[in-house]
Amino acid sequence: MKVIITGTTGMVGEGLLLACLQQPAVTHVLGVSRRPSGHRHPKLSELLHADFFDWTGTQAQLSGYDACFFGLGMSSVGVPQEVYHRSTYTLTMAFAEALQRHSPALAFCYVSGAGTRADGRMAWARTKAKTENDLRALLPNAYGFRPGFLVPMPGQRHTLSYYRYLKFLVPVLQVVTPGLICSLKQMALAMVAVSGQGYEKPVLEVSDIKAAACKIQ
Repeated sequence: MKVIITGTTGMVGEGLLLACLQQPAVTHVLGVSRRPSGHRHPKLSELLHADFFDWTGTQAQLSGYDACFFGLGMSSVGVPQEVYHRSTYTLTMAFAEALQRHSPALAFCYVSGAGTRADGRMAWARTKAKTENDLRALLPNAYGFRPGFLVPMPGQRHTLSYYRYLKFLVPVLQVVTPGLICSLKQMALAMVAVSGQGYEKPVLEVSDIKAAACKIQ
C-alpha cells in the first residue's frame, strides 16, 4: 500500500507517519507538509507545498496512491470561526478535490474528533461534521476517524506540551475511559486496515478504531 500523509510536522501527522514507516503493509509514504518532517527513511518521500489551498501542478506527485491519511488540523481554541472554517473545511476539501482528480478510487481517512456532530453545540463540531459529510460525497472511500485523547508514538518530536504532563495518566485513562483514549499507532493501523478492507461504517469512533486496528495486528 502506498499512502499520502498530511501534517507530518504536527502531532497527529507525525504519529501516523512513524507508525506507517514501521508497518510492513505500507510500502511507500509521501509526506505532505509546508516544511520538512525531519525524518528520514527508505520508504519516505516528501512533497513540500506552501499553499494548501492551491494544488495546481502537483498531478505527478499525487497520482498513484492507494490512500490518504489526513492528519493536518488545528485547535479551535481562540481562533475566529471564519479562520477555523477555512483552515479546517476549505483546506481539507481543496486537497481532497485534488486527489479526486488524480486518484478518485483512493481511500481518504480524515482525522476528525470525538464529539463531532452536525447538530453539535460547538462550532468546531459542526465544521468537522460538514467536512466528514462532504468528503463522503466527493470520494466513495472516505472515512471519518474520531479519536479522543491520543497517545503519541515513541520518538515523536512534535507533541502538544500538555501531553508530556499527562503521560502518567494514560494507564488510568485506559481503564477508566477506554472509549475516549487510543494511540496514534492504533489509529494508523486502523487506517491501513480500513483502506485495504473497508469498514461497515463511514465514521469510526474510538471503539471502532481499536477494533479495526486489531485486524492488522
